[in-house]
Amino acid sequence: MAQAAQEAAVRSKTVADLEFVWEGKDTLGAIKKGEIRAPSEAYARAMLRRQGILPTRVKKKQKSLLGDRSIKEKDLVVFTRQLATMLNAGLPIVQAIELIGAGASNKGMQKLLKSIQTDVESGERLSSALAKFPAYFDKLYVALVSAGELGGILDTILLKLATYREKSYALKAKVKSALFYPTSIIVVAFIITAILMIFVIPKFAEMFSGFGAELPALTSFVIKLSNGFVRYWYLVFGIPIAGLVGLRLAYKRVPKVHAAFDRMLLQMPVLGDILLKAAIARFTRTFSTMHAAGVPMTESLETIARTSGNTVIEDAIMKAREAVAAGQRLSQPLAEAGIFPPMVVQMINIGEESGALETMLAKVADFYESEVDEAVNRMTSLMEPMIMAFLGVVIGGLVIAMYLPIFKLASVVGG
Repeated sequence: MAQAAQEAAVRSKTVADLEFVWEGKDTLGAIKKGEIRAPSEAYARAMLRRQGILPTRVKKKQKSLLGDRSIKEKDLVVFTRQLATMLNAGLPIVQAIELIGAGASNKGMQKLLKSIQTDVESGERLSSALAKFPAYFDKLYVALVSAGELGGILDTILLKLATYREKSYALKAKVKSALFYPTSIIVVAFIITAILMIFVIPKFAEMFSGFGAELPALTSFVIKLSNGFVRYWYLVFGIPIAGLVGLRLAYKRVPKVHAAFDRMLLQMPVLGDILLKAAIARFTRTFSTMHAAGVPMTESLETIARTSGNTVIEDAIMKAREAVAAGQRLSQPLAEAGIFPPMVVQMINIGEESGALETMLAKVADFYESEVDEAVNRMTSLMEPMIMAFLGVVIGGLVIAMYLPIFKLASVVGG
């Protein structure tokens, strides 16, 4: 017993336990399954045999690469800031991750950080441990952490990365609000119209059927439209839903559809301007952060292109990367792309000439982040009266169409 305890103590100090799933038979021949923690597969098998289990299969438990929906972007932003602060204060990385995990209120986040802690304790670099969870830590995040580890400035890089993630999170929230507001209004208007057409207008139609007089053209049209809604209600709801699902699948799986849709988004009035400014803000902010971390320019551009979120921007950045690799300055291919505004190209050109590219990129990012904020506010202010007018025309038109025969009948009776 004493020897076993000593072995366990030595093992806990030298290497972290890994998780294994196992299957085997007990002394009675019954099949058993379970999970066990051990430093290696051989050690796990030995532990099972000491417990009276004859293992038939022992396999390292795979970490899920799919995202836990309970873990939000805000949780990752907080983790980055806390880790940067603790490392800057001199805490060992394993202890810092353990403390952050213990203080996390999110169960999914606790489990994620425990897995990262286990990998780092077993000797892996932090960047390698993070790379196993691409649903939470993208290539950009991993590349910056790796650069910090190689340069011995992980705490500094994490502080910059925390600031970057906070600004990126705020920018995403603004763009989402710009997209959500008009979409939600359109959906609500469609639902209200469908309810009126299917449930309300047929009641009026029954009442009007006993009038024995010709109905106004608008009323007759609305009743026919309502009959179509009632008869083909499954198509009324099914076609929009199927169209949205089909478009989403095509966007994800068909490159040509993806590219055409991204191009169309950038060309849309008002919204396209917001999306372009957000893309420029993301590009310059990311590039500034990676440049400050000492990541080579060609590697930075490739990573930024892959995380741009728009194929049009991605193609422009990849062409710029090829030009830079061939010896050109970055500002030249960006100007030729025709997507980036002259001010952006000029600021990058000045940064390259003065050796202050990081500073210039950060200033451009600050400017366009404020531009996105103002553009979203302007769009919201502009759309409010337009949406009210739209709802007034649609709903008001239906109400008027139903009351026209009543007004007509009242005038006949009154006459």
